Amino acid sequence: MSEFSVIDVLGAIAAASETLSSRKDEINRLNVFPVPDGDTGTNMSLTLESVVRNLQALPAGAPLADVRHAITTGALMGARGNSGVITSQILRGLCEGVGAAERFDTAALAASFAKAVEVSFQAVRKPVEGTILTVLKDSAEAAKEAEKRALPLDGALESIVTEAYASVHRTPELLPVLKENNVVDAGGFGLAILFDGFVTALLGKESGAFGAGFEALGQGAPKVEIEHINDWEGSEYRYCNEFLVESDTLDKDAALDFLATMGDCELCVGSNPRFKVHVHSNRPDEVLAYFLDRGQVFEVFIHNMDLQSAERNEKLAAEQGVSAEPKHFGVVAVCAGEGNAKILENLGVDVVVSGGQTMNPSTADLLAAVQKANAANVVILPNNSNIIMAANSAAELAEVSCGVVPTKSVPQAFAAMFGYDPEGTLEENLESMADACAEVKTGEVTTAIKDSHDSQGNPIAEGDVIGIADGSIDAVGSTVQQVVMDLLESMDAADADTLTLLAGEDYPDGQMDALVAAVQEAYDDLEIDAHRGGQPLYPVVLSLE
Repeated sequence: MSEFSVIDVLGAIAAASETLSSRKDEINRLNVFPVPDGDTGTNMSLTLESVVRNLQALPAGAPLADVRHAITTGALMGARGNSGVITSQILRGLCEGVGAAERFDTAALAASFAKAVEVSFQAVRKPVEGTILTVLKDSAEAAKEAEKRALPLDGALESIVTEAYASVHRTPELLPVLKENNVVDAGGFGLAILFDGFVTALLGKESGAFGAGFEALGQGAPKVEIEHINDWEGSEYRYCNEFLVESDTLDKDAALDFLATMGDCELCVGSNPRFKVHVHSNRPDEVLAYFLDRGQVFEVFIHNMDLQSAERNEKLAAEQGVSAEPKHFGVVAVCAGEGNAKILENLGVDVVVSGGQTMNPSTADLLAAVQKANAANVVILPNNSNIIMAANSAAELAEVSCGVVPTKSVPQAFAAMFGYDPEGTLEENLESMADACAEVKTGEVTTAIKDSHDSQGNPIAEGDVIGIADGSIDAVGSTVQQVVMDLLESMDAADADTLTLLAGEDYPDGQMDALVAAVQEAYDDLEIDAHRGGQPLYPVVLSLE
């Protein structure tokens, strides 16, 4: 570095992340497309937060190569949604461009932005003008012009931020749906804020020095209802699928060809052995199956974008004082644990009621949740045998068409949501959702609170770790890992294809990692999907399919 130390740059990255996080709601409001694919500001800020965590884990005085690697891997691992994945590729290109330079000056800055354009445009098969890529391209042109004019590094950085905001201001002229809704592109605005936060901190300027005159956010609220469009930001498909793949043999070009047959907005970025995959598709099962045949899949997120769009329209309507019309279908689910609730919401559940084994919601609680769903038809997933009766009572008392899929565990609810059709009838959904979860075997691990006996009549002492398979105590031991392994054997895990593991709120990450490794060693062919469920009292909940 010629003018700034590594510590200066790391501090500026952290400041950029904080700026992006503080303004994510402002960015999210601009996301006018009918398929939100998550919220742009949130997704971009999560990507930067992952980068900062990676950098904070580096030892003091780490070489620049390690810093660049921490940025690129952190961005790839933390990327969420289209905007997050593209942001990760922009950061990768910037790092690769800087890494090729002997000193960091205006020429190196121009080279790094040129590389970022190259890498990012390679990641998107059908780039659309008026998006984040346009803002990046225009920023790169500003860097190139700064090099031609031999501007000092600080002047070059300032010109890039200024042009980024100017480019954002032009996006409505390039993308008609933006102009129609009187807003600018959300991803492009997020990128300008990222550049602004970084340069402001690096140059020691006051916050808002560059974007103070930006007026695009004051042009009025987006329309509540927006017609579907078919471009990079919109999609005709229902599910947004994103996950990581560990593989030494994956052919990225072949994978992209496959993804193109499954849907749109397809991305496969990274390199052997780790890739980030993103696609909008109606068949997440077939998408996952393709990559399961070619490597290990983890960090899986599947979002129902139809429901995301409906939810967003309801929020906008409420903000504008409009009474939102009831939608056709809604789902209510009961669960304990923030992680479990988030997974259910990502799968399309409208209202999550907090509750479980030791905290059963009442009929009134469930009725309130049905009303909150604001739908003409509602399915309730009780996810516990002790809650099924209250759920049935709520369904009978509800003023809308309501039914219950008698799920007895959260994993069964996960499976049920793959049988859910928001456009179907209540009867069709009750049948298809029940069929989807029928083959799920559920196991729970907890601690005995009194002396008892297992399913074979063997004694259980207070304090023993016990494993329960679909209501039957089939494993007893002194450690959670031992009991999980015994429980898997009793549940014929060798005959299953997929294992889902949900870590409880008090089960440490290190122990969860050790458990996953032990299961992988014992069952070579079993695909493992591990998450932080966050449920109390049960360090591990698992399911086999």
